[in-house]
Order: sequence, then structure tokens, then C-alpha cells
Amino acid sequence: MSGVKGKVVAITGASSGIGEATALELAGQGAAVVLGARRTDRLKALAERIHASGGRAEVLPVDVTRRADLEQLVATAVERFERLDVLVSNAGIARTGLVAELDVDSWDAMIDVNLRGVLHGIAAALPVFHRQGRGHFVTTISTSGLKIVPTQAVYAGTKNAVRTLLEALRQESTDGVLRTTSISPGYVRTELADYIDDPEILEQTQRRMAALGITPDAVARAIAFAIEQPDDVEIGDITIRPTTQN
Repeated sequence: MSGVKGKVVAITGASSGIGEATALELAGQGAAVVLGARRTDRLKALAERIHASGGRAEVLPVDVTRRADLEQLVATAVERFERLDVLVSNAGIARTGLVAELDVDSWDAMIDVNLRGVLHGIAAALPVFHRQGRGHFVTTISTSGLKIVPTQAVYAGTKNAVRTLLEALRQESTDGVLRTTSISPGYVRTELADYIDDPEILEQTQRRMAALGITPDAVARAIAFAIEQPDDVEIGDITIRPTTQN
């Protein structure tokens, strides 16, 4: 099975940014999308846009730190569309700060969302993929895991943990059933930086994102490219960033 049209894709973190853009891109190419996020008001508005364009979309509240929510996301895809072809794990949070500041609560939050949330998705979808004989995990990581800088130690650590997890899963799954794709975006104009607590770092990050950032649509197109490949072709890693990012 190749192409995007006709595939069933579940997306976490779908209420804004890369998740929202991916939902619009894939639905526009004929995929059925099942959208999960905590902000259901935004999800409903997004689904209305998709429906108005003739697309197919279902929405439900999803907190990726809760395993049951991911199980329900996958179950909804199967119940509504009879299968799940792709799980796009896009939900993520960024908290910055020096390790010496010992902001353990932020560390826990990033581990729970960025790492545990991906694991919950894998646990929910993997049995379905094996039962179907086909499935694809697409996961948003970050160039922060490729270029390590101060104040991003734990954030980058969670992203690199996911990178390691997906590579190990790939090596464990060379029977042709499973595909894994890691997407590492650089500066993208999203709301990710809006939750940085330090006012100085927040201002610096927002300024750089405004000056350098590419649109979420660019990442969505990269995700669509990975998904549209024939089942025997795996796009393992995609790094996508502004040409001006160092």
C-alpha cells in the first residue's frame, strides 16, 4: 500500500503547530485522521475545517501521559475506520534551564510527555499493527537532540531517548510489518516555546523562532513524504530545519 489516500492516521498533539498542519496535509491528500490533544475546542474547530473540505476526521481528548487515552485513540481509529495505518506521535513540551537549577518538576513533565507519551502510543498501537500485518510509527523529535546546548539538557535527553527507542524498535522489527520514522525539526513557528518559564530565555527563543522559523506546513509535508512510500520502503530519519539555522 503506497500513497496517503485511504490511509488511517492517528495524530497526538493535533490541536496546533505541526500536529494541526499534519492533520490538514494528510486529510487534504485523502487520509482519514483521528485527532488527539488536550484542547478539544481546537480539535473540534480543526475537524470542522477538514469536514468542510470533504475530508474525514474524528477527535477525542488525549493526554499522552495517560496510557488509557492512547489506547482509546487507537481504538477509535479501529472502530471508526476499521484499522490504523500510522500513528504520528507529535505531542511534546519544552522546558529550558540549567541542570544546576534543579527544576525537577519540569524534568518530570518532559519525561512524562516526550518519552512516556511516545511509549504509551507504541504500547497501544503495536498490537494492532502486528494483527494487521502493517503499521507505521512517525515521531516528532528535535534537532535539539542533534546539537546539544546549555539549558536544553533534559529536553534534548528526552528527545534522544526517543531516537534510541525508535532505532531499537526498528532493529527488532525487520520482518516487513513495521516502519518507523523519526522527524527532527529545527526552528518551526509553533507554540512550543510559549511555555518557557524564564522570561529572558522565552524572549530570546521567540525572537529566533520568528526570525528563522519555517512553517509547520514544511514539517507536515515531510511527514506526508515518509507516509506515502510503499510498504517496503522506510524513511528512517528526516532532519528538517531553516537553511539559516546553525
